[in-house]
Amino acid sequence: MLNIKRLAAAAAVALGCAGLFSAQAVAQGSGPIRIGGTLALTGPLSATALVHKLTGEIYIEDLNSRGGLLGRKVEWIVKDDQSKPEVARTLYEQLVTSDKVDLLMGPYATGAILSSIGVAQRYNKMIISHTMGIPALAKYDMHFPGWSVGPKPEDTVPVTVFEGLAQLPKPPKTIAIVTSKFPSVHFLSVGAREVAKKRGLQEVLFLEWEFGNRDFGPIAARVKDAKPDLVWVGDIGLEGNMLLEAMKKIDYVPPLNIHLYPAPGPMANSPESQGAMALTIFEEHKPFTDNPVAAKFVKTFNERAKAAGLPYTAVETQAAASFSAWQILEAAVRATNSLDDRKMADWLKANQVDTIQGKLRFDRGNNYGDDLMRVKQVQDKNWVTVWPKEWAAPGATIKTR
Repeated sequence: MLNIKRLAAAAAVALGCAGLFSAQAVAQGSGPIRIGGTLALTGPLSATALVHKLTGEIYIEDLNSRGGLLGRKVEWIVKDDQSKPEVARTLYEQLVTSDKVDLLMGPYATGAILSSIGVAQRYNKMIISHTMGIPALAKYDMHFPGWSVGPKPEDTVPVTVFEGLAQLPKPPKTIAIVTSKFPSVHFLSVGAREVAKKRGLQEVLFLEWEFGNRDFGPIAARVKDAKPDLVWVGDIGLEGNMLLEAMKKIDYVPPLNIHLYPAPGPMANSPESQGAMALTIFEEHKPFTDNPVAAKFVKTFNERAKAAGLPYTAVETQAAASFSAWQILEAAVRATNSLDDRKMADWLKANQVDTIQGKLRFDRGNNYGDDLMRVKQVQDKNWVTVWPKEWAAPGATIKTR
């Protein structure tokens, strides 16, 4: 009888321990960590969103090869928002309520990002975005940008551009500003208009077009008639190429032209685009590639992009912003050893994260930090960073026609 009592007591202890271990396993989670998000896999923004998709796949694969997060594998659930903010909103609701994902990763493009932020705020979830271009609209305190434009890019980005051009033997004195009404590029172009005035550039033309416009002949003619020293083009995707092709048809070549977010491959490879400038946070040359993580990503992305048939296989702004967003998320989870959204958000606000574009901080307006935007230029069918000097490709400077 005594042995039976002892066995019963031992069994009770064992069951208790098993229950404790089981509770701990549940608390820690035994399945994969699920990260949910959307991308514009179809629609007018799909060409750029596919770059973000490929980048995310590369990152998750590498992350899992390093053991995942918190001892668990990581899964990325990505849905197609069709380039429509209202679809993105619905899908993020599904990810939180139906799919019950552990973490959120933001979509591509300002409109969809704003929709995702609204959902994240409703459910008290942290969210990290790739390319949110209007910081003043990102008021949620648990949203963190991978896009290093600073809290007031409408001021700081044009200043960077104009300071670079001021180094030329003959700096521009007149400017024509032509821009799409796509929210982020229009926002920066309006800012450039004000900064140009403060710096003494004479505005000879300001002109806007509806996003989706394909007839750039009249715009090209207006620019030619204005005879500016510099053409500021607030474009996204192929709009810049279409404008330059329209200029060629009327035998006009702008002396200097700066573009905001052109499709990198088509602009680099077009004869009309040689000498065109654009904004960047990363190009695959030194000193960026001195970072071993960046160098590894460049090699892998080149191979995967070529295999996937992407028209441009080099790592530049979009891929770098996307990779940085994943680096931010990983850093927050590892530092807090947690999937608690508030703990991760608080840690990000108090710390900096090393990314392939540089150190990112989140302690200024709406969790934005430093403006790390640089200027690149098409030279011999390649994009090279030309300003600021410390980030320029070896021997590269701004070339004029």
